[in-house]
Amino acid sequence: MSSRLQRLAASMTAHCDCSLITDDINRRYLTGMKSSAGTVLCFPEQSYLLIDFRYVEKAKEVVRDAVVIEQENLYEQMAALFDKHNAKRIAVESGSLTLQRLAALQEKFPETEFITDNTLTDALYALRTVKTPEEIGKIKAAQKLAEDALTALLETLHAGMSEREIALFLDFHMRRQGAEDLSFETIALTGAHTSMPHGVPEDRTVQKGDFVLMDFGAVVDGYHSDMTRTVCVGEPTDEMRHVYETVLHAQEAALAAVKAGMSGQALDGIARSVIAEAGYGDAFGHSLGHGVGLEIHEYPVASPNAKRLLGAGHVVTVEPGIYLPGKFGVRIEDFVNITENGCENLTKFTKKLICL
Repeated sequence: MSSRLQRLAASMTAHCDCSLITDDINRRYLTGMKSSAGTVLCFPEQSYLLIDFRYVEKAKEVVRDAVVIEQENLYEQMAALFDKHNAKRIAVESGSLTLQRLAALQEKFPETEFITDNTLTDALYALRTVKTPEEIGKIKAAQKLAEDALTALLETLHAGMSEREIALFLDFHMRRQGAEDLSFETIALTGAHTSMPHGVPEDRTVQKGDFVLMDFGAVVDGYHSDMTRTVCVGEPTDEMRHVYETVLHAQEAALAAVKAGMSGQALDGIARSVIAEAGYGDAFGHSLGHGVGLEIHEYPVASPNAKRLLGAGHVVTVEPGIYLPGKFGVRIEDFVNITENGCENLTKFTKKLICL
């Protein structure tokens, strides 16, 4: 199988002589090298990683599909490679290259045409969105760390714990078990705070009868996981149970329907219609889902405006919610690997309402 850099070069041949990549995430995806700096030049014949002294030794150990060059005078080294490969048209990332950096490139290479539209960004999107079995394996490993942390938390979660304590417990457990990083700042909310989809943990403590909503994830070898569960400490009211079951039914309907070839808009609509029919349409204000991979939010998207089609190998969250301001909120989030005829649910944790 060709490397990621070779596949990128093949997809860009008709558009440019060279692809220039500086974004940290894209650079790691293409080369396997994690660093805060570095420049990838991808020509049809050969790719190069120019990287400074801090990282060059490690890069020579891990990078297999590009020639590693220690960066000394970047623009002179780039010029030499442009000349070597007779490159006159250079594609750059539209989403991450700053105007200042672009102006510097245009000043240093006045005879070079820089392609600044979405051509390169779209090509990278197409590659990164379809996950390989190896990538899925890393995502599963990250998800297991998150689920293990939640299992441990539920053994100790009790009235009197603060939101900050809950978040810290999850964070510490994931880190201790080997997480490279947290997917994002852990959300842990209780009581009326659960009506805020992305509320920030505070000193508020869990009271008997409260919902506790937790949204969190771990990172393994660069790949993220993402899950949300809502549990109850004590006995929920009938209204709380009804809202929980409505959210669960909405998620189950979407999970049963998702498959390659449907749009993100259609997937979102399936869950949204269940919630609307139950009378809570105005209480579900965010999108149903987003892609997960080397970034916690990436393509594809499942939202009311997402017309792009979902494809096999796409990983997307399915996270409907109902939020009643001043009362409580419920969100249940799994994420799935989409297949031609359905999906593989990467989240194994129970969705039955847990009452502690």
